[in-house]
Amino acid sequence: MELSWEIVFCVGIAVLVHVLVYVFVMAKKPRSIVGRHVVVTGGSKGIGLCLAVECAMKGANVTVIARDEKMLSGAVALMEVIRQRPDQKFQYRSLDISGDYDQVAKVLGEIEDSFGPIYTLINCAGMAICGVFEEVSVQDVHKLMNVNFFGTYNCTRYVLPKMKKAGDGIIVITASQAAMFGIYGYGPYSATKYALRAMAETIAMESREHGVSVTLAMPCDTNTPGFEEEEKSKPRETKIISGGGGLIEPEVMAKAILKDALKGKFTSTVGAESWLITTLGGALLPWDGFFTNLLHAIVLGPLRIVSYALHKYFNSVIRKCAREDKAKATSQVESK
Repeated sequence: MELSWEIVFCVGIAVLVHVLVYVFVMAKKPRSIVGRHVVVTGGSKGIGLCLAVECAMKGANVTVIARDEKMLSGAVALMEVIRQRPDQKFQYRSLDISGDYDQVAKVLGEIEDSFGPIYTLINCAGMAICGVFEEVSVQDVHKLMNVNFFGTYNCTRYVLPKMKKAGDGIIVITASQAAMFGIYGYGPYSATKYALRAMAETIAMESREHGVSVTLAMPCDTNTPGFEEEEKSKPRETKIISGGGGLIEPEVMAKAILKDALKGKFTSTVGAESWLITTLGGALLPWDGFFTNLLHAIVLGPLRIVSYALHKYFNSVIRKCAREDKAKATSQVESK
């Protein structure tokens, strides 16, 4: 019951802050991507596919990148159905973006030759492998880093100097709420997402004066094929801890990410719990606007008490599971 009241308090604070931000901060005018070239990595399914569809509905020329050609062709067919302009163009490329940078750059160059300069890059390719830190294989850790970090690095490394030279562009880097604080069972995965967060912060600082905006998307649990795969390796403790925030539909997440990116916002989250974690874990993030920062300064003190309660709750879950596992092991030994 104590935790329930703390959650209610947290939600109340979140609602109050959002209302005040809406009242006192003038919304930025969103950029237009009509006729612009948008590239979405991981665009064959999940949030990536939904983002590609959202961009198509806003009139963009869209290239989706992934590895499964059958799913990629299906993504293009879906965008053709919702075509907004007669001259709107869609294409796909099957590419392992986590591999050799020169090969990634070569394919991205070919994409630009056919559709024009990349105005928006949405990095959405990623994967999750869960488990207690020492139980995740070394091979899987390298795989996580290659797909989650280097896949994003390779594509961003290619477009960034071009966008700076053009004085315009949008980059979306999709991390996770696991980029805000480490959770039981998410060790190596969380490390790759922290790396993406650091990369996004650095690029944002380096690129702001060149007209390039960077948005760090931090989705919570989302109802995607990737999440279904993630559940297979997720420890019981992790499922209990991460399950409190519910499951968001990918269409909802995609709409929020694209809206925030077009408005030039650095962070993109959905839901009160994600807002709370991002606010507490990202005090040095480049929050937009004086009033937003002022409101954060006011609420961070009380919210720190909530974060203490959350950690107490998480630790109680871990202790309870440990006791249950110990009792189960003892019972099995006695039955032999």
